[in-house]
Amino acid sequence: MFNYLIQRILIMIPTLLVISILIFIIIQLPPGDFLSNQLAELRAQGDTAAIEKIDFLRAQYGLDRPMVEQYVIWLGVWPGPDGISGLLQGDFGHSFEFDLPVADIIGDRVWLSFIVSFATIIFTWLVSFPIGIYSATHQYSWGDHTLTFVGFIGLATPNFLLALVMLYFANVWFGTEIGGLMAEEYLDQPWSFGKLGSILEHLWVPVVVIGTSGTAGMIRRLRANLLDELHKQYVVTGRAKGLGSFKLLVKYPLRMALNPFIADIGNLLPQVISGAAIVSVVLSLPTTGPMLLQALQSQDQYLAGSFLMALAMLTVIGMFLSDVALAMLDPRIRLGASGTR
Repeated sequence: MFNYLIQRILIMIPTLLVISILIFIIIQLPPGDFLSNQLAELRAQGDTAAIEKIDFLRAQYGLDRPMVEQYVIWLGVWPGPDGISGLLQGDFGHSFEFDLPVADIIGDRVWLSFIVSFATIIFTWLVSFPIGIYSATHQYSWGDHTLTFVGFIGLATPNFLLALVMLYFANVWFGTEIGGLMAEEYLDQPWSFGKLGSILEHLWVPVVVIGTSGTAGMIRRLRANLLDELHKQYVVTGRAKGLGSFKLLVKYPLRMALNPFIADIGNLLPQVISGAAIVSVVLSLPTTGPMLLQALQSQDQYLAGSFLMALAMLTVIGMFLSDVALAMLDPRIRLGASGTR
């Protein structure tokens, strides 16, 4: 097990390196960049002073250099101009659109995205876990058919449409302000108990909207896995030996059926950064999803690159954690060469 962990950690390093190369190339593929677009607009307006500032920024951040040199400066393995250190030294670069360091822009948005994503994960597990168990242990009952029907509706309903419906009912029934993740008076204000309470008041709408499709899919996977385990021979043997239904369910079949919950860790961690971008736009949530979309559209390469690298890192770490947890949870899974014995 220890050798497996070391091997996986060592594999993660070249994986992230290759991903960083692909991200940088993809960002550079569209013609021009943010500064080039701004330069064309300013020349049309005749703003000479601003044109000089853009030329200065291009030289300051090494954007006038070859692509390979730009990449190693961005990564932080080559000294950049004016003390730029790069990703490996914790310097995420400068956002040209906001004219601020990337780290200063994404600060509060990362925390808000984390709150929304973590609450959505908890909601998904709390709802799908008991419903999936009930549907599997009461197969073809009225409750199973009803929950299956509701699950299909959850899978088929677009998130943005559900978001609009939830906004209406939240405003009509509970008087919650439409859109946003907090009341207007707390915008751009430091953290306080009042701001946290306002976030919790608005939080349930995006959590329900984003978590609906994930909950429905998780219920179907848990039900299918648990039904498969309940029909295996060891369950029949356990019943024949007199084990109680609840003890037999919890000790073996349920444990084996939890694999999809553990395997989803690799997909859940990147949601902390990306979130549901379309839902965030519809609900006007100040999370990182809309900002990532905006950075890609405006070709703000340092802001977009930092977001994409954070997504890649969380995905790789999430897959590593899920693989290790699955190996510990399910003894049928073998690591490395031992799996062939």
